[in-house]
Amino acid sequence: MATIKVDIVSAEGEIHSGEARMVYAPAQMGEVGIAPRHAPLLTALSPGEVRIEDTDGKEHGFYITGGMLEVQPHLVTVLADTALRGDQLDEAAALAAKQQAEEALKGVSSDTDLRQAQAELAEASARYRAAQKLKGKR
Repeated sequence: MATIKVDIVSAEGEIHSGEARMVYAPAQMGEVGIAPRHAPLLTALSPGEVRIEDTDGKEHGFYITGGMLEVQPHLVTVLADTALRGDQLDEAAALAAKQQAEEALKGVSSDTDLRQAQAELAEASARYRAAQKLKGKR
């Protein structure tokens, strides 16, 4: 079976490196699936979950706050702004951040504040959804 090497890195360092059967990532225009020998691709990533199906068929999840995805025929590189393994996500903290972002959105007074509040809410919502899913509660 063909595999593809996957590297997930952030400013904090390397988060994951290994071989995979498939990789799923939250591109800005929608989720993309990458198989071995995929055509080259460079795209921006949205906050959300990166899923990796390893060579044994087991799925591993990572939460990213955004970044860039580079795909070569035998290598996928996720350059994340911030990345966490699924077991590092705190569902209660993610819910609190989501609720705080929703409250901040209610009190905006300018277009700049509105865009910032919407971006914070999108990130907090994505983190909460990922925490629920990666912790097996969905």
